[in-house]
Amino acid sequence: MQKIIVKVNNMTCSACSNHVEKYLKKQPGIIDVSVNLVLGQALIYYENIDIKTIGKYIDESGYKYGGIYDDHEENKKDNNKIYLIFLGVLIIFIMYISMAPMFHLPVIPFLNMMKHPINYAVTLFILTIIYLIYGKDIIISGLKNIIHRSPNMDTLVTIGVLVSFLYSSVNMLLIIFGKPGNLYFESVCMIILFIKLGRYIDKNSKEKTKEAIKELVQVTPEHALIKTKDGEKEVTIDEVQVNDILIAKPGMKIAVDGKIVSGSAHFDESFITGESKPVKKSVGESVMAGSINYDGTIEYQALKIGPLSTISEMVHLVLEASNSKMPISKIADKVSSYFVPIILIIAFLTFIIYMFLTFSLNSSLIHMVTVLLVACPCALGLATPLAIVVSIGTSAKKNILIKSSETLEIASHIDTIVFDKTGTLTYGNLHVSKLYNYSNLSDKKLLNIVANVENNSSHPIAKSFNKYNVEKLKVTNYQELSGQGIKAKIGNKSYSLGNSKILENIKNEHKQDEKKLANNGNSIIYVLENNSIIGLIGVKDIIRKEAKQTIQTLKKLGYNVVMLTGDNEKTAQMIGDELKINNIIANVMPKDKTKYIKELQANNHKVAMVGDGINDAPSLATANIGISFKGSTDIANNSSDVIITNDNINCLVTFLKIGRKTLRNIKQNLFWAFFYNILMIPLAIGLFQNIGLEINPMIASAAMMLSSLCVVFNALRLRNI
Repeated sequence: MQKIIVKVNNMTCSACSNHVEKYLKKQPGIIDVSVNLVLGQALIYYENIDIKTIGKYIDESGYKYGGIYDDHEENKKDNNKIYLIFLGVLIIFIMYISMAPMFHLPVIPFLNMMKHPINYAVTLFILTIIYLIYGKDIIISGLKNIIHRSPNMDTLVTIGVLVSFLYSSVNMLLIIFGKPGNLYFESVCMIILFIKLGRYIDKNSKEKTKEAIKELVQVTPEHALIKTKDGEKEVTIDEVQVNDILIAKPGMKIAVDGKIVSGSAHFDESFITGESKPVKKSVGESVMAGSINYDGTIEYQALKIGPLSTISEMVHLVLEASNSKMPISKIADKVSSYFVPIILIIAFLTFIIYMFLTFSLNSSLIHMVTVLLVACPCALGLATPLAIVVSIGTSAKKNILIKSSETLEIASHIDTIVFDKTGTLTYGNLHVSKLYNYSNLSDKKLLNIVANVENNSSHPIAKSFNKYNVEKLKVTNYQELSGQGIKAKIGNKSYSLGNSKILENIKNEHKQDEKKLANNGNSIIYVLENNSIIGLIGVKDIIRKEAKQTIQTLKKLGYNVVMLTGDNEKTAQMIGDELKINNIIANVMPKDKTKYIKELQANNHKVAMVGDGINDAPSLATANIGISFKGSTDIANNSSDVIITNDNINCLVTFLKIGRKTLRNIKQNLFWAFFYNILMIPLAIGLFQNIGLEINPMIASAAMMLSSLCVVFNALRLRNI
């Protein structure tokens, strides 16, 4: 099975996206489809067919296939603003010549409806044609959807506009032949202008929701410097092949994901890690596309290019999540599928009833058109997808990648957070936790000496000192002492590093300090200079600096916090006590973690599991929401619903808040969309005209536009979480 994200053009409401989705699901080779109205995209799972066939299916559905989504696609120039300004000025002229006599304003002589009715009628007719040409996309879409028996918002507008236009055109002919007639050309112009203005504002608002995706795409450079036999050559990013050797000089961006083969430098990776401090990297270490080389020239081997790069993976994760659907969206989809046909029936009945009661074609048509326009389900269709896109874009900006929009809804129901310990609440690798300095050297200089000696070792503890290697020293006579440690010379001084066994024949006056370190779970390293103890270092996996605050915040928000670890009880209890976690379960195997989560779920708890290792994968997949970190194992990330792309565990709190606020925002949007229709349809029918409450087609189209904008602006508030 394969998946692809394609563009679907000309969709305007949820009825459109529903129709495309249903139509594609019926076609051979299509396994599943999720259509996103806001992004104008479809996430399609398929097999045994090609992309050309998928495009053909979309065209057959009555909409337009726009090609495969391209990360680097530039937006085409939009002339809508110019058209809207011109037609906005023109509508003022149309409204003036139509209503000037009513308000006793000066009348343009040759367009006086009383003295020159033919001039007046024909001028309005010609001007209305201009608006009909401008709104031809609405009319074509509306007619196509009638043919395909999938009426949508455009269908309602099209029927309303064409009925008004044809009725006014017939009356224009009556005027030309000297008979009286009512004209509603200005209503047609105003309706089209309002609809197009609403869509223009709506489109601009939707574009803002894609900022996170665009920022990710623009992180990578367009060109790369490749190493050749003749030197170096600048090529476009598309020309880079796997295993090519590329060059990055100070100030340049890394072009593709790769591994350094020569040189070292500091890199700004804040776009993906959130960490503003530059990271030093040297031979053998990985570099990510988009990171900035601050201060050194390096050569690196291209490993991941194009869609396989870290940035492309992030972009597609965001897009796939944006194109998936939350369970609550099914309510709006179901309502929308019945809504348009019901409105068409109501409008038709309104026309019949008014004809029966008033025998007035004019009044009957006006009420029918008003019902059609006021009931357009734009707001209903935007309520859920727009909130989803905004929230997932906001999450991406905050270093949180959400794989499915359904996860956002589930997040609002989570009540229990289960943490693995190692690599989640702790960093998962050894750090210097405590230094006892018995020398005349500063801590910085002492640790720099240790780091230079340890740099020659392959022991895991040696990595604990990488960040202290701030000044390169010449190390000679390096050797490893089996079961004890290592020794070497720097200058004319001899240094030994290791456990207490290295102190043979040396008096140890620091056993009490060693005992303190051991009781706190540290590995012990003595530092000797010329056979004198100058330092004692404790190395262990330490707690993440944000972990304590995160746990406290979660508890304040009412979450039940559990630590589930395979470590021994003493170590687990030590970490739990420091973080003030009361519910600690230690010595558990991977299958026992999964069993514990299932027990919580059986007791009606909604569980989020936070983990990073291979042993956490089953638990991450079992939990209602699995959360891992970007540096976690591949299997952990694949089993997760959410990936935190930096090292800040507090992003978990942000994610849970976004989930809660997104669901609340969607409910607000759906409420106002339903409330608007419940309120406006009776007014359009004329049920309250006895008490002076009545609307006409122009007011109906303006009200419809405002209802959509209310939903758009409410959803955009999620950007400020």
